[in-house]
Amino acid sequence: MGALRLLVAGGNEIERKGLCAFVREQPGWHLAAEARDGREAVERTKQVEPDVAIMEIEMPSLNGLDATRRITKDTSRTQVLLLARHDTDQLLPQALEAGARGYLLKSDTADDLVSAVEALRNGRSFFTARVARKVLDGYLEKLRETGQAGYKDARRLTSRQREVMQLLAEGHSTREVAVALNISAKTAETHRANIMQKIDCHSVVGLVRYAIRNHIIAP
Repeated sequence: MGALRLLVAGGNEIERKGLCAFVREQPGWHLAAEARDGREAVERTKQVEPDVAIMEIEMPSLNGLDATRRITKDTSRTQVLLLARHDTDQLLPQALEAGARGYLLKSDTADDLVSAVEALRNGRSFFTARVARKVLDGYLEKLRETGQAGYKDARRLTSRQREVMQLLAEGHSTREVAVALNISAKTAETHRANIMQKIDCHSVVGLVRYAIRNHIIAP
């Protein structure tokens, strides 16, 4: 078996560089690429096709959940391991729905991280015992059946609308959103209006609150 090729993505440079150093230290692992945000992670994944992508959920420009959706849609080769800063009732089902094969908290141990990466390498999913219990108890199915707000709300928007929302919630103007996504200013404005209508929001403050509540941006 050849060297395991990994991509590391995270918005915090100190944490990302520390994780990259950890990856380089592991026997049989090779750091194929690193990315500063979700959008770069998607592009770098297309370029280098790593075996495993380790990504933070909270990232600028494009969050880890939406980056995972793109990566798992575009390639069957790369398995995604998501890292969450805090656990909530909504993050696990969203991570699974996005296509992640592993899910860890940043407070989990280095041994957990190694075990998770090796599991994904061998075609298995990985969750800590705490998370696995939730899965075994039918946690995801229960959320889908009851339609809890966080899970349901997050799926009301299209993938493009989630991208636009994240950029707007991060403080970018409509014109800046258009440039970032390579679309016209008119199209960006149309997306903004449709988003506001879908979530029944009439101010940027409300949009930011929605984005935080649904883990599109970090609080």
